[in-house]
Amino acid sequence: MQHPDDPEHTARCADCQARANLAALDVDLDRAWLGVAAEVWATPVGAIERFAGRILGSPGLARALVTTPSLVLSWIVASAIVLAVGVLATWGTGTPWVALLAPALAAIGLAYAYGPGIDPAFELGQTMAIGDRTILLVRGLTVFGVNAALGLIASLLTANVAATGLTIGWLVPMTTVAALALAVATVARSANVGVAAGLAAWGMIVLLGLVDSGDLATAVTNVTWTPLYLVGTVAGFAVVLWATSGQRKELIGWQ
Repeated sequence: MQHPDDPEHTARCADCQARANLAALDVDLDRAWLGVAAEVWATPVGAIERFAGRILGSPGLARALVTTPSLVLSWIVASAIVLAVGVLATWGTGTPWVALLAPALAAIGLAYAYGPGIDPAFELGQTMAIGDRTILLVRGLTVFGVNAALGLIASLLTANVAATGLTIGWLVPMTTVAALALAVATVARSANVGVAAGLAAWGMIVLLGLVDSGDLATAVTNVTWTPLYLVGTVAGFAVVLWATSGQRKELIGWQ
């Protein structure tokens, strides 16, 4: 076996070439890594993080939760504003805008919940004793729960002008669309790709429902599609589990 320092070996080995290039640039990786860790962990522990730490039984997992990109206050406020606009539009037109917007917002939130490029704590999380799946599960459930709660509140505010069954009707497709967006984002390692897939899927569902029924409210809450939604949800989460498995991460260089 040739030594990694052998020039002939280096000329053929991409990894050795990359290490040589880094060495030539004199990059202090340890210092850069410490800077990333300091930025994430230097933030004072707040009341929400302390509460999450008690519930989850892990300060590290609590910090991973509160650093979720789609759980920061500005993101939640933006989602609430979008749904508030949907409530006003529903009051004015009678169109179930909340039921249309809630699954789309959930898909976007789930896609941006975890992954390289959009998560400030992603690289640091790779070195924690907490597994990728645990972080992804906790973040995903929390993001979905927050979006579902916002949607339910908005639906209650429009109950006097919208169909009574809308609130429960959009929760099922919301779960499926969110699972699809998360699965695509995890496999593609791109939140933007996951968002595009989730929004495209929801748009196709609504359009097909309109063609079939001719009524937007019926298209959004088509209960006859519930078995397909359930299959899609299970498939989406199965893909997420596979994408975060050791074999998958080894193939795509997840770690």
